[in-house]
Amino acid sequence: MYRAVNSHKETHFTGSEMVRDIVIGMSDGLTVPFALAAGLSGAVASGHVVLIAGIAEMAAGSIAMGLGGYLAARSEHESYISERAREEKEIDEKRDAETLEVRAVFQKYGLIGDPLEAATQAITSNRTTWVDFMMKEELGLEEPDPKRALRSALTIGLAYIAGGIIPLTPYALNLTLSRALLLSVALTLIALFAFGALKGRFTGSSVLKSAVQTMFVGAVASGAAFLIARLVSGSGGA
Repeated sequence: MYRAVNSHKETHFTGSEMVRDIVIGMSDGLTVPFALAAGLSGAVASGHVVLIAGIAEMAAGSIAMGLGGYLAARSEHESYISERAREEKEIDEKRDAETLEVRAVFQKYGLIGDPLEAATQAITSNRTTWVDFMMKEELGLEEPDPKRALRSALTIGLAYIAGGIIPLTPYALNLTLSRALLLSVALTLIALFAFGALKGRFTGSSVLKSAVQTMFVGAVASGAAFLIARLVSGSGGA
């Protein structure tokens, strides 16, 4: 009697591009508005002024970051199209050499003799399959999603706004600037820790290590930006 074997189900994380966009947007959104607001806290007397300046920066930053993500994704897609056209031309004009390259790829996987020739023939008998094979195996390129550019722009921009809201929230409360700054620091560090833990959870790395690392790197970046903002605001008021 045979027992039914449960189907093997593999779970691999496939959202690396979106996670990368969120990391880019969220990390900058947490650090840059915080540094600006913290720097202004020593130069102005109103939390409302700090808040307005922070919101303006957050809006401009989200647009700039989103546009950067859009252009990067578009450039990646255009580069793929260009490389594919070049590969198609090489297959048409240098068929023998390209066939040898296909055979060499299969040889690296351990194929020899008739299986090697059969695999090579299977690939080279179809031009589209041949080009796909060379793009992936020779150049290591996967075709980007044509819709990724807009999706990347929106993801980065919204993540930047989501990150920026956290350090700016204390300045919207009825607090003194010194208390708003301390609360902003605390919220930013907590957010960086939580964000790092979530990132580690999605990417499969150590949650605690990712959380501590993200908080440390974010704190250093925020601190450096804060000092620069303070120096600039201080020299401006001198």
